[in-house]
Amino acid sequence: MKALSLDRKLAILSDAAKYDASCASSGGKRRDSADGKGLGSVTGSGICHAYAPDGRCISLLKILMTNFCIYDCAYCVNRVSSNVERARFCPEEVVTLTMEFYRRNYIEGLFLSSGIIRSPDQTMSDMVRIARMLRKDHHFRGYIHLKTIPDAAPELIEEAGLYADRLSINVELPTDHAVKSYAPEKDPDQIRRAMGDVRLRREAGKERSFTGKRPAKFAPAGQSTQMIVGADGADDRTILKTSTRLYSSYKLKRVYYSAFSPIPDSAAALPLIKPPLMREHRLYQADWLMRFYGFEADEIAGATRGGNLDLEVDPKLAWALANRHNFPVDVNRADRETLLRVPGLGTRSVGRILTTRRHRTLRYDDLRRMGANLKQARPFITLLDWRPRAMTDAVDLRARFAPPPEQLSLF
Repeated sequence: MKALSLDRKLAILSDAAKYDASCASSGGKRRDSADGKGLGSVTGSGICHAYAPDGRCISLLKILMTNFCIYDCAYCVNRVSSNVERARFCPEEVVTLTMEFYRRNYIEGLFLSSGIIRSPDQTMSDMVRIARMLRKDHHFRGYIHLKTIPDAAPELIEEAGLYADRLSINVELPTDHAVKSYAPEKDPDQIRRAMGDVRLRREAGKERSFTGKRPAKFAPAGQSTQMIVGADGADDRTILKTSTRLYSSYKLKRVYYSAFSPIPDSAAALPLIKPPLMREHRLYQADWLMRFYGFEADEIAGATRGGNLDLEVDPKLAWALANRHNFPVDVNRADRETLLRVPGLGTRSVGRILTTRRHRTLRYDDLRRMGANLKQARPFITLLDWRPRAMTDAVDLRARFAPPPEQLSLF
């Protein structure tokens, strides 16, 4: 077999990593090299081609250590039975790439995942070695995210958490039945045990000893997980309920939804339901509503038929259209929880409303200046100088937000 150049390996393994959902570095331990004793930095704004709140795009080196894998997960392009070009980095090559990319100001951190080679322990050991060399040998203070392997020895995952800012363990699919059907080598119970161990280790790292000394920080940016959506028959209600349990049980920072697109030789074996990318987008919106707006999974999915989210309008608007009896809402009197359920009002807008109305009564133009999306909010609110009248109960209200497609003229 002809040896691959480093450039070719990078092309193969960076492309293979696109199926791993990335994550932000918010919450990571604050480190920088301003004192001249290291290299790189961690900020609280984001990484991995994510957009920070101020609009900056922050990037990292996102690669697989290898796309060789001993598992045969039906939804994975890198499964053992897949006919793809294979490559493998040695730990030293990953370290060299990370340092050289950082010195050229291409990246601010490393997102490292891997297929399983030889055994979970062997693979996890190599990944830990990479993180250790970056931190100890090269004094790298940038962001490191390791996708850990649930079947690996607990001591390896524990060591990984001492070097990485964030750990993630993939739950793979929304239900245990789906995991056993499409990833038979993986054990859902073992995945949950590994996630539970990470949570316990993080909590233990926050406790002081009897001398008052804190232990070394363990995965300070927390843990996240990734869920493949569309590879099995699970509806959106099931997916969102699973996410709710994961957030509650393991104190996750994020659940990442990865839309499944059939690989040619597996398309016949797996059902593809609903347009994958739009479905993924709607799930992220619904996830946001559950985390920051007080919605429950049943509320969101119950707004449409069949347990799946509406692809034409966002989940919050879909809920409001299905629950018109709760509207219109008096913006000058409603509490925070009620205001958060109004389409077009975000958490910042609601905060500004609550602050301003302590001093005066709000008008329509006040909401415009606060950044509220009045195109969506108008039918669902009342103000001193605004009444929706019969708009809230209009039969064609939904059509105003999601008009039917129209054939455009070419002339």
